[in-house]
Amino acid sequence: MNRQLLLGAEAVAQGALDAGISGVYAYPGTPSTEITEYIQRSKHSRESGVRSSWSTNEKTAYEAALGMSYAGKRSLVCMKHVGLNVAADPFINSAITGVNGGLVLAVADDPSMHSSQNEQDSRVYGRFAMVPVLEPASQQELYDAMFHAFDLSEAVRLPVVVRMTTRLSHSRSGIDRRTPLGQNPLKAEYAPERFVLMPHNARVQYRHLLDLQPMLEELSESSFLNETVEGGGAVGVIAFGIGCNYVMEARRDHGIDCRVLKIGQYPLPRRQVNELFDACSTVLVVEEGYPVYEELFRGYFGSAKIRGRMDGALPRAGELTTDLVAAALGVKLTGTAAVPGIVVNRPPELCKGCGHRDMFEAINLVIREHADHHVFSDIGCYTLGALPPHNAIHTCVDMGASITMAKGAADAGLRPAVSVIGDSTFAHSGMTGLLDAVNDHSPLTVIIGDNATTAMTGGQHSSASGSKLVDLCRGIGVEAEHIRIIVPLKTHLAENVAVLREEFDYDGVSVVIAQRECVESAAKKKRRAAATGQ
Repeated sequence: MNRQLLLGAEAVAQGALDAGISGVYAYPGTPSTEITEYIQRSKHSRESGVRSSWSTNEKTAYEAALGMSYAGKRSLVCMKHVGLNVAADPFINSAITGVNGGLVLAVADDPSMHSSQNEQDSRVYGRFAMVPVLEPASQQELYDAMFHAFDLSEAVRLPVVVRMTTRLSHSRSGIDRRTPLGQNPLKAEYAPERFVLMPHNARVQYRHLLDLQPMLEELSESSFLNETVEGGGAVGVIAFGIGCNYVMEARRDHGIDCRVLKIGQYPLPRRQVNELFDACSTVLVVEEGYPVYEELFRGYFGSAKIRGRMDGALPRAGELTTDLVAAALGVKLTGTAAVPGIVVNRPPELCKGCGHRDMFEAINLVIREHADHHVFSDIGCYTLGALPPHNAIHTCVDMGASITMAKGAADAGLRPAVSVIGDSTFAHSGMTGLLDAVNDHSPLTVIIGDNATTAMTGGQHSSASGSKLVDLCRGIGVEAEHIRIIVPLKTHLAENVAVLREEFDYDGVSVVIAQRECVESAAKKKRRAAATGQ
């Protein structure tokens, strides 16, 4: 088992296990989900007692990982790029407190927005927090980088970010494994001067973080993730992370002779960067994501000799490709043959038999009785209700925004104000918005699509479903008579329409829980039962 074929996400997971983690904390989000799922399936993980349950959201995940680090153990926390927005508060502050046991944040960015609302670049957060960031270029580097990241985290006593992108996370390659390490012993640190961020402590710790920066830069100079590939000509390339693969393929396929500086660890290795700029009259900056460092280079070296995303040499948005990099390096590409239309494209849709279909049918029948029929939705499978044939929802911004946007619209005078949110998303970010609505007596109806799982990302455990949702809503302050349960089936349509009509007309906060198990989860349970004879 020293050689394995792994997804990039799985290479991170296996590397973390072999580096001796005691726990992984995460909320599912493509393209990061497979990291935690791999650890949950791992026999080694179960036998060594690695904690691997899903967290309620990314903020709780990061804080728990920090707590495990405080206790002296190595912890991994995983999320997609927009999840880091949710975890930003503890992440930024953990750079001030520092860590005890190694703490590594694996964050997966999504250029081209394959399954996301934006294509933000998590390296910006690394610069913001002033912590080391690693950006491996291959599955093997991802695996090796986990050992390096945990060692680095404990050496400098800071969290370390490992950034990857969709293309690397979801592609496979062979990796060579190392001898696994044992877990750290329990060694909780009594250090209130570090971990109690009252201003007098925080000021000292912030000064310490600033003083660490020259050492972090020096460590980047000697990192195995940063190296120069020699070449001739006056054109040089600085390639970051997976962008280096596109550059090296373009060099090989088109016979391009150029010098390349591969960057995979931040802060930038200043000496290596200066050497490249001194040696080359033109430098192409190849970054998968925002032009984070291209912008810095233009400010430092001037724009005349720099090409990249900011001047149109490479596209400003979306993923890079070998052809795009080759064209930026002056290769005249011939047209490629059109791909025959073997399969007709179709938009995504809710699964056949999905309870959300019947939920939206009932919602549409009632909401369209009103002149202003706006439905504020959230992030989950039910977001597909925005598409034909339902055309049932009108907003989807971020996790939890359905309730708070409906509240704001209700406060503005919109009637009825209707929110649709899933059970997992409600637990993630919806409860505080519902508390705001209760406190303000805002007239809105919250429809919770309870399919008893986190379906959009593959059926992971939901932190709140079934009777727990009723208890939570009552605890938040929703009146018991206005917490209604419906079963989204065609045979219940008339009854469901009547319930929704009553609650849409109610001048206060109401919650309707559309309760029916995800059809895919139910099918998986049947298959497992048939296979085990239970």
